[in-house]
Amino acid sequence: MTTPITPADRLPLRERKKLRTRQALIDTALELFTERGFDGATLDELCAAVEVSKRTFFRNFSSKEDVAMAPVHDLWTVFLDDLESREPGGRSVLEMLQDALLAALDRMPTEGWEDRVRLSRRLAEKTPSMDAHGLHFCDRTSRAALAVLHRRFNLADPRDLRLRLALDMLVAAFHCALETWTSRPGAPTRAELAAHTRDAFAAIPSSLTLTLGLREETG
Repeated sequence: MTTPITPADRLPLRERKKLRTRQALIDTALELFTERGFDGATLDELCAAVEVSKRTFFRNFSSKEDVAMAPVHDLWTVFLDDLESREPGGRSVLEMLQDALLAALDRMPTEGWEDRVRLSRRLAEKTPSMDAHGLHFCDRTSRAALAVLHRRFNLADPRDLRLRLALDMLVAAFHCALETWTSRPGAPTRAELAAHTRDAFAAIPSSLTLTLGLREETG
C-alpha cells in the first residue's frame, strides 16, 4: 500500500523531495494515460517524462495501475490511519467507519486532488486491468481494516460476519457516491463528493428493508 501525501511543511527536506517526485509521477501518469490510453504509454516513457529511474518508480508504486489509481488509494490509506486512533464514542461500528472515511476525505490534499480522482476513475472505467487492481486493493484494505479493529477493540468472536459486512457496506456506499460524483458535468467539488457520500450512507438502513413488487403488465 502506497504512502499518501502529507502536509509538506511538517517533513524534512528529503521527505518533501520524495513527495514531490511521487506527485509528479501521479500527475504525469494520469496525463499520459488520458492522452494516449492506458496501454498507449509505457512505464519507460513515464519515467523519462518525470526524469526518474524505474527503481525510483518502484519505490513509490508497484505498477502502472497502482500509480493511476493512487488518488483514491491514498484516501483509503488515510482511512486506515484514522482507524488506528478513532474511538467509537457510543456509535455503531458502521457509523464509526463512516466518520473515519469522511475524516479521511477531509484530509486529502487541497490542491488538485479532485481532478486527479476524476481522471483516475475515467481511466478505470475503460481499463480492465485497473478495475482488477482496484478490486484487489479493496480486498486488501478491508482485511487491513479488520485487522486494526480486531487489534484495538474487544470483539468476542473473531469470526463474526457483521464487522466485515459493515466494511463492505461502507465501501459499496462510497463507490456509489464516487460514481455519481464522477459522472457530474463540470468540476464537482470535494464538498459535493462528501455530500454524495453522506447521502449514500444515509440510504444504507432503508436498503436493508427494501421490498419489491412486480410491475403490472399493460396492454
